[in-house]
Amino acid sequence: MAEAVPNRSGRLAGKRVGILMESDFVEDEISYYRRRFAEEGAEVVLLTRLWGQRSLTFTGHETRATVTVTGDLEALDYGELSRLSALVVPAGMVSDRLRYTDDLGVPAPAVDLMRRAFRMPNLIKAFSCHGLLLVSAAPELVRGRPVTCHNNLVGDVRNMGAHYTEQDLVIDGDLVTSRTVEDCHLLARGVIDLLDVRAVAA
Repeated sequence: MAEAVPNRSGRLAGKRVGILMESDFVEDEISYYRRRFAEEGAEVVLLTRLWGQRSLTFTGHETRATVTVTGDLEALDYGELSRLSALVVPAGMVSDRLRYTDDLGVPAPAVDLMRRAFRMPNLIKAFSCHGLLLVSAAPELVRGRPVTCHNNLVGDVRNMGAHYTEQDLVIDGDLVTSRTVEDCHLLARGVIDLLDVRAVAA
C-alpha cells in the first residue's frame, strides 16, 4: 500500500495522525485514511505492537494486501503522544488482536496506550466499527459517553457503560466513533473538521 505525501498547504499541515495496525485490517479503509488525511496536509503514522522487532508486515482481510509498520505503540509515552493530533483505531480485527496479552495480570500495551491517550483531551481518539473492542478492558474510558459502533458490538459498549447512539457518526468532544467500516469517510471528515476547528480557535 503506497504512502501518500502530505499536502503542505492543507488545513492539517504540520499535524500527525496515528493509525493503529494489525493483521486482518480492511485495506480500503486504511488506504482511504492515508490518502484523505494526507490530502489535508497531515502526516500519517502507522503504529503497532512490534514485539521487539524493527518492523512487522500485516495482511489485510479482503484482498490480502500487505503493509509494513515500523511505528512502535509501546514507545508512545506522553511526550510522543503529544506529537499526535489524532489517534485512529480502525475496523476489522485490529482492535481484537491488539488487546491480546500473554500475561493476564498485565494489560496489553495497546490498552495502556488508550489509558494514556484518554488522559489527553487535546488528542482526538477515533474508533471505527469494531474499534471500541480495544477499550473493553478499560471500560472507564468510555463510561457515560455517547458512542456508536457496529451492531455486533452494541452489547459490549453498553456493558462498558457507554451510551450507544444509533447514528453513523457520533462526536463527543475528543471522542469520535463511527458505526461501520463503510462510514470511514464520515470518521475521517469528523476528525479533520475537529482538528481544523481547533487550529482556527488556537
